[in-house]
Amino acid sequence: MSSVHHDTPGSPGGDTAAGATPPGIDPADEELSLEEAIHRVEEAEHEGRPPTAGTLSNTLTAAAVVALGIAALVGSSRLGLGTARSPEAGTWPLLISGALILLGLGLLATARRTTDAERFSRASLLVLGGLATMVVFVAVISVIGFEIPAVLLAFVWLRVLGREGWRTSILTSLGVVVAFYLLFVAALSVPIPHLF
Repeated sequence: MSSVHHDTPGSPGGDTAAGATPPGIDPADEELSLEEAIHRVEEAEHEGRPPTAGTLSNTLTAAAVVALGIAALVGSSRLGLGTARSPEAGTWPLLISGALILLGLGLLATARRTTDAERFSRASLLVLGGLATMVVFVAVISVIGFEIPAVLLAFVWLRVLGREGWRTSILTSLGVVVAFYLLFVAALSVPIPHLF
């Protein structure tokens, strides 16, 4: 029975013993610890991404979320809260504003440890655009009902901010508003301003 020999540079006699490093592989790579391997994968994933935000940016963002939640909480209480059996117009906004406050406090607690947030850049203007459309939505909903503003809001978010296709944007916008109407107006009789 003949033995098979492989010539590899740097190995005396050209023999590769069982368990030795195969040709073309750096022996140092085989000895990476799990932490080092994970670190290398994370570095590869972060290539090409914008710089991460610092503690100050994370803190300001969290504070803005808390402030928005508090403002929404005050606004929802002015609409009337009702009870669990008989909710009024402010019930749903109250729940959302409470969730915003809790999420903002969570962001604030982890502001120093958060490393996956991106530094503010020109792309951040899309967030401001989304916030501006929400302000317009809130301003007109009490005048003309929620249906038309909600369709337009969803369409702008999908088509302009999300860069979805025309068909997806139109069908999804209409579908979301119809589902919202059937659930909250037809089924639950939540007293929100509506046209139909």
